[in-house]
Amino acid sequence: MSTSAKQLASADFPTRWGKFRIYGFRLEPVANGKPEEAVALVMDDVHASPPLVRIHSQCLTGDVFGSLRCDCRQQLEMALTMIAGEGAGILLYEQQEGRGIGLMPKLQAYELQDSGLDTVEANEKLGFKADHREFALPAEMLKALGVQRVRLMSNNPEKVAALERAGIQVVERVPCEVQPSAHTEQYLRTKKEKMGHLFK
Repeated sequence: MSTSAKQLASADFPTRWGKFRIYGFRLEPVANGKPEEAVALVMDDVHASPPLVRIHSQCLTGDVFGSLRCDCRQQLEMALTMIAGEGAGILLYEQQEGRGIGLMPKLQAYELQDSGLDTVEANEKLGFKADHREFALPAEMLKALGVQRVRLMSNNPEKVAALERAGIQVVERVPCEVQPSAHTEQYLRTKKEKMGHLFK
């Protein structure tokens, strides 16, 4: 069954990085009675050339509370800064907390990490895959926005592959690397060694 992104809302969205337009999308048809929704922040003309695009998964602990256990907020702010620097681009923000396992399981995984497990081991001990995310909705959102070619800001080859499978051409992968801290060193090492994330 083919899927598509239905636009539910669109509004002007001024931010400290500049003026965006915010779009709300839902993936249709709805699977398992649970709608998958996400927002797109779009700055200026994204059709003149392949725009800078970031697919960002919601992280309450990092994005909102500034947690130092992950690099999520730093990546989010880096992406918005780079888009603003170019004067155009798209940030796709998905509700896929904890690599798709949800907030409470993510906090349970934190507890296991406190006892010495890494992020992958903790997810697996709770009965989850290392990463439960799928990136069908971002690809459909890009199509709905009329964007077929992108410069994807990501260290995750799975995001590149998912877009390419859906018919979105990734003309360039732009690294989204933040300076590791004492808190994120092991987290980033696990991303690289066990999840295949690309770092220079």
